[in-house]
Amino acid sequence: MENITGKVVKGIQKGRTLGFPTANIKTNSNIEAGIYAGYVIADNKKYSAALYFPGNKIAEAYIFDFEGNLYGKEVNVEIIKKIRDKKIFKNDKEAKDQIAKDVIEIKKWTK
Repeated sequence: MENITGKVVKGIQKGRTLGFPTANIKTNSNIEAGIYAGYVIADNKKYSAALYFPGNKIAEAYIFDFEGNLYGKEVNVEIIKKIRDKKIFKNDKEAKDQIAKDVIEIKKWTK
C-alpha cells in the first residue's frame, strides 16, 4: 500500500495502560484514519505490527514480539492492508477487546 518514515516520539501511553504499548511515530503522511496491518523496520529488523492512524500525522504501532526502546529513532513503516475504520469506544474494556480482535486479524496478514 504505502511506506512512510518517521521519528519515534513520546505519547500519552494510553496503549500501554490497555496492554498494547505502541511506538508513536511522527510522520508527514496523511494516511486515512483507521487500523492497518503492516510492518515496522527498526535497527535493520522487520517486525509485524498493528498500526493505528488517528488522522493527525502520528502513526501508533503496536509492534509484535518487540522489546526495547525506540524513542528518538527513525523507523520505516510498511502499510499492507486497512483492517477497519477508526472507532470511538465507550470504555477501556471495549477498546481492549477490539484491539485483541484486530491483532488476531492483523497477524493473518503479516506472517
